[in-house]
Amino acid sequence: MTSQKNHKAAKKGVLVLSDGSLWPGYSFGAETTELGECVFHTAHSGYQEVLTDPSYRKQMLVFTSSQIGNQGFHEDDFESERIWASGCIARDYSDIPVHFRKQKSLDEVLKENKVPSLFGVDTRRLVLHLRNRGNLWGALSTDGKNVKELQNRLSKIKSMEGLSLTSEVSTKVVYPWNKKTDSLIAPSFAKKKGLRRCVVMDFGVKRQILRYLVDAGFEEVLVVPSKTSAAAIRELKPDALFLSNGPGDPAAEKEIIREVKLLLYDFPILGICLGHQILALALGLKTFKLKFGHHGANHPVKNLISDRVEITSQNHGFAVSPEKSADLEITHMNLNDQTIEGFRHKKYPIRAIQFHPEAGPGPLDSRQIFESFQKGFAA
Repeated sequence: MTSQKNHKAAKKGVLVLSDGSLWPGYSFGAETTELGECVFHTAHSGYQEVLTDPSYRKQMLVFTSSQIGNQGFHEDDFESERIWASGCIARDYSDIPVHFRKQKSLDEVLKENKVPSLFGVDTRRLVLHLRNRGNLWGALSTDGKNVKELQNRLSKIKSMEGLSLTSEVSTKVVYPWNKKTDSLIAPSFAKKKGLRRCVVMDFGVKRQILRYLVDAGFEEVLVVPSKTSAAAIRELKPDALFLSNGPGDPAAEKEIIREVKLLLYDFPILGICLGHQILALALGLKTFKLKFGHHGANHPVKNLISDRVEITSQNHGFAVSPEKSADLEITHMNLNDQTIEGFRHKKYPIRAIQFHPEAGPGPLDSRQIFESFQKGFAA
């Protein structure tokens, strides 16, 4: 039954933002209170992949889609072992089992992961509010009566800037990954001889990225904790190093940046999302916080090398500053705000892209980066 028919039965909840604004709604998911940075997501599908993306640690997702929930959850679509987002905010919620792959409802999984959520919120107005004011910290409670307490808790929150979160989402042990993509949209990479072993520094890596590394031809993919030393990585004898996506402020990861610096010219390196920012910092560039970030599966990016526009999936609140570097070449540019979306080293096989090319969720336009990486960026 859709949430529209359940308003009378549902318990009232509230979202309180750090600017003092109140956003009432009806609760579903876990009956609890959580705090997080409120961000809006413009994709109209893929909410399971988005909610389970570790990059959304300490963030609350405001979905611009008019309704979510009817596809349910399927075990193959988890991008990690759990929901990492602090909350879910929607205009309408549906638990009608309309999709043949549905195993659990969104409401069930939210309860299992202790994530509070609201429906019936005026999300169109909320998104415009966040777009004008910028991302704001919020407190989401399924009990709409404790507004003053929520405001007091929010008064102690400052910003996402300075927050180091990779240790919270990263693996604690080294493990191998060997699963390929098993779906109707499995990529058809050319199986030519290339690099064999890829070490992945896990800052909050998505499973679809790991699948694509295997799809592209890597025979061994080893995932290591975020703060693994350069010496320990060298002992694994990698042919390539991958820096993954993840949450938080990249500039706060000083220990990781220090170790990446020591590995810069040893083997081909690819960074995606937070890995893109970490790699930029290791190469001497700077990062800054965006007003409301890029969150969606419909962002146009100009590939300056191929002279083509690629529609991309994005999730980040920080970007690389546009300082010029004699060693680096900008390869991708965001067409919405002209921020840097990719770069490569002019001499060494080092590349990075800010967006997500693995289609989890979203378009397939940029998947060739994985194949190029497996070939050592020869092309």
